[in-house]
Amino acid sequence: MSITNGYATLNDVKAALHVGPAVTADDALIELAIESASRLIDEDCGRVFYASGTGVTRAYAPRDWMRVDTDDLISISAIDVDTDHDGVYETSWGTADYRTAPANGISGGRAWPTTSILAIADKRFYPYGHELTVRVTGNYGFGTAVPAAIKQATVLQASRIYKRNDSPLGVAGFGDMGAVRVSRTDPDVFALVKGYRRNPIAVG
Repeated sequence: MSITNGYATLNDVKAALHVGPAVTADDALIELAIESASRLIDEDCGRVFYASGTGVTRAYAPRDWMRVDTDDLISISAIDVDTDHDGVYETSWGTADYRTAPANGISGGRAWPTTSILAIADKRFYPYGHELTVRVTGNYGFGTAVPAAIKQATVLQASRIYKRNDSPLGVAGFGDMGAVRVSRTDPDVFALVKGYRRNPIAVG
């Protein structure tokens, strides 16, 4: 198989497992572990760390007249607003009509994607309960490059998933106190991803 939107490469994980690049017998299992680890990190963080590509359109319900929260946005190419919740986005905004948050694309001292759009000047959003009255077209995702901490977490988690094949019943071996069981969580993975967690947003 091949890896789709993985946050580490096959060679990254093989190096961590001390498997030489010429040893290919388990490549498919390692690739599966990498993709599985990447999707687990997505789920845990409530966001994805790959880019959707430009031209993707999603609709949102504004928080109030001045703000709409969005999925992670790398860039915005168009914003269209439905002013009377009839399903027609009749008003298109230019770059002078809004600003993005976090300010300057920085949060907690690190580069951060747009997660909110703020109306400025005389522009307003139109909140009607949970109606999706704002349509945003752009490139979605956390960024164009995977953060180092997310890559490292993926290597650790993928290695763990791959090695789990050696303990299908959850037993890693036996010691003086009996069976040694595989723990459910890795504290290092938890520490690496915790700064990237996001609460899911309601969009409908």
